[in-house]
Amino acid sequence: MELARGASKGDGGAEALLGELEGLVQDVVRASSWWELHGVDCAILALSLLALPAGFLCLSSENVLVFAIGITILGVCHSTLTVKGSHLATHGALTKSKRWSKIWLLFFVEVCTAFTSEFGKFSHVNMHHGYTNVVGLGDSSTWKLPCLNGYVYMFLAPFLIPIITPLVALERLWKVELRIALRTLGLISLGLYSQYWLLLNVSGFRSPGSALACMLLIRALLAHPFLHVNIFQHIGLPMFSRDKKPQRIHMMTLGVLNLPRLPVLDWAFGHSLISCHVEHHLFPKLSDNMCLKVKPVVSRFLQEKQLPYQEDSYLARFRLFLNRYEDFMVQAPLITEVVGLQ
Repeated sequence: MELARGASKGDGGAEALLGELEGLVQDVVRASSWWELHGVDCAILALSLLALPAGFLCLSSENVLVFAIGITILGVCHSTLTVKGSHLATHGALTKSKRWSKIWLLFFVEVCTAFTSEFGKFSHVNMHHGYTNVVGLGDSSTWKLPCLNGYVYMFLAPFLIPIITPLVALERLWKVELRIALRTLGLISLGLYSQYWLLLNVSGFRSPGSALACMLLIRALLAHPFLHVNIFQHIGLPMFSRDKKPQRIHMMTLGVLNLPRLPVLDWAFGHSLISCHVEHHLFPKLSDNMCLKVKPVVSRFLQEKQLPYQEDSYLARFRLFLNRYEDFMVQAPLITEVVGLQ
């Protein structure tokens, strides 16, 4: 199987290709303003925070349409803060300040997402990015649930994500220092209780059960595309073994796929998780806006060098996973032959 026809052979050739691409991208970064580097994405996150009061107030209305608008506002804002915010904070892409990067990491991952920042950063940055599509390390296998059939997984399992997330976080707390566990437990409790309190005292929910049900609905509003995106962009693409993985530029171009731009998901998840996922894996410290800005440079370079630049539609990937769910999500993945790329 000819995976990268025309690509330079040898470790030196791959490193030279990546170095050349990095030079082109750095030229774009140096010519960009603070607003382009960080401001656009910070503004989106700030607007999401500012929209929260309107969402909670809409839920106090007896008008069904206004109530639905409130659910939509809060659901989209929740996804923006938890997915886009946590992702950017995990990579330190919101600011150059190490102190503020730590603060944003704790806020977005622990307060907003109800997850542990230490494990979240390690599993995503160190493992997934460090060993993209390497079987057993960074191959997105954490998203596999072989006990479920395809239709249950694709349509029903996403509703469980808001419940499973804090439960997994609690399990991970047993593996960290006591002071970190107490801090994480406190911040997760703060985030969950704040939302619950606001639903009771601002939105006017009369019972704990109805408030908790609304919390679940809000947190699960975009859970389906969140789960789908996490599997569509890696699983089903070439997989590698730890001792026979290709060089970085080949690993990222072979094992990563871009979806087309989707306005709601662009806003809530960020470009780096949707239409610029290849760019993000090659340059993970760039913000969403900068991934979008360097996308033409990266795509043109890879195509000129006859390297893969993989793209597919959301609907096409959805159909593919339904048809080949057993192959992709249940059976052990096949190791891709990469001879000729080393």
